[in-house]
Amino acid sequence: MDVRQESLKKHYEWKGKIEVISRTPINTREDLSLAYTPGVAEPCVVISKDVDKSYELTRRSNLVAVVTDGTAILGLGDIGPEAGMPVMEGKCALFKEFADVDAFPLCIKSKDVDEIVRTIYLLSGSFGGINLEDISAPRCFEIEKKLKEICDIPVFHDDQHGTAIVVAAALINSLKLVKKNIGEVKVVINGAGSAGIAIGKHLMNIGVKNLTFCDRHGIICENDANNNAAQEEMAKVTNLEHKKGNLADALVGADVFVGVSAPNLVNAQMVKSMASDAILFPMANPTPEIMPDIAKQAGARVVGTGRSDFPNQINNVLAFPGIFRGALDCRASCINEEMKVATSYALASLIPDDEISEINIIVSALDKRVAKAVAEAVIKTAKETGVARI
Repeated sequence: MDVRQESLKKHYEWKGKIEVISRTPINTREDLSLAYTPGVAEPCVVISKDVDKSYELTRRSNLVAVVTDGTAILGLGDIGPEAGMPVMEGKCALFKEFADVDAFPLCIKSKDVDEIVRTIYLLSGSFGGINLEDISAPRCFEIEKKLKEICDIPVFHDDQHGTAIVVAAALINSLKLVKKNIGEVKVVINGAGSAGIAIGKHLMNIGVKNLTFCDRHGIICENDANNNAAQEEMAKVTNLEHKKGNLADALVGADVFVGVSAPNLVNAQMVKSMASDAILFPMANPTPEIMPDIAKQAGARVVGTGRSDFPNQINNVLAFPGIFRGALDCRASCINEEMKVATSYALASLIPDDEISEINIIVSALDKRVAKAVAEAVIKTAKETGVARI
């Protein structure tokens, strides 16, 4: 099956993947009076006196805005907000299917950071959480940072943090398999955009100490003129061996490779230069940095990609539905670093140690246990860190 053509055919049939369903019957005059005027005035008055009642008297407690500006849609780049709508609708469908979270797509026709932030903030009172999606770097960092400063609901950029959380879970189990210590392994990340930098920060939060970034210019070093602000920040705490050169140079002796970049950038010789029992997560889509069979033939012990047709799919859907389910249920004011770490460990723990193998280091995206396990970890950590409000 040609998935792309079949998907296009289905989208013509579906005419959208989500719809609004009424939760209340409106069949009689009494129904109309209760759901709308005059009865509806009473909850309005209650909320006007205590805005937190909006969580109890409206759907806000279960509603997430899925927001893009259309500048980094999948691997297609800046194709515009309207063209990003199928992805945002798909995200909303996943929220509902996997965690029973209602989500609404918002595609903003602006590339101005402050205008986007202002737009989202002005709408934030209608939602219990904000999921940012497919916004190009480095603007995505600024947008998320500014929104977190002014919003009192969780703001989560899934391209950054969802990816990082699932990569970390896969790494935790892979290291158990190869019997290596997380504080001692050498990790190379190729791609220093929103996902790559978030992965690097999160891996350091779970114990990685030796980390090197690469991008199209080669190994990222401190005070390089090619660095943007986010890359320069990471350059100060990474590349501890002060390596220079390209990706091939960085991979010599490395234990772990994470790719969030472009197809076919890693070859067999580069894998052979890595440490024994190498772990590779080439996640460029649809074509990874190296195909799994080539990596395995070259000596890789574990390979995970973003694709569903290979073992060990590293898929964001393992993280974001359960994270928001938990955050909404405890009315968290934010999604903090501790909650993200707890999510990685919750995902990893779904595979018992005696079941971890080269082709089983991360649970399936269709595993029904996932959202509940993640939500429970998020709620527990939110309470422990003081950000839960109920």
